[in-house]
Amino acid sequence: MKIQLVAVGTKMPAWVETGFKEYQRRFPKDMPLELIEIPAGKRGKNADIKRILQVEGEKTLAAIPKGNRIVTLEVTGKPWDTHQLASNMQKWQLDGRDISLLIGGPEGLAPECIAASEQKWSLSNLTLPHPLVRIIVAESLYRGWSLNNNHPYHRE
Repeated sequence: MKIQLVAVGTKMPAWVETGFKEYQRRFPKDMPLELIEIPAGKRGKNADIKRILQVEGEKTLAAIPKGNRIVTLEVTGKPWDTHQLASNMQKWQLDGRDISLLIGGPEGLAPECIAASEQKWSLSNLTLPHPLVRIIVAESLYRGWSLNNNHPYHRE
């Protein structure tokens, strides 16, 4: 199973790239974690946010291979603890499809992305900066994998 993280935003600070890559490299070859960056629309004083979200949504959905399970990261999603995430990861593997996890930009995800999702996952009731979410998701997925595979990274 391939896990695809589709995130709005490019040109992340070095600490974001370093943090994400640290967890990305730990994934086994049979469950690679791939990052696809979607350019964020230009936001200015008189920006048409609705239109920007629509364009970001179109580009995000276009980046997802047909048949992938779509999981959106949303404040209003369901909170999962580590064991629930690990359980979801096992179910995803048994389902046989690749996974696309979607992270929106400053205003979140386009309504079209939310409508296309099969699951909605909330990392926190807090609004988290979208660059930081990449690292949190990568670490959480690696921890879930380690729990499912009795790897020493996750200790009870």
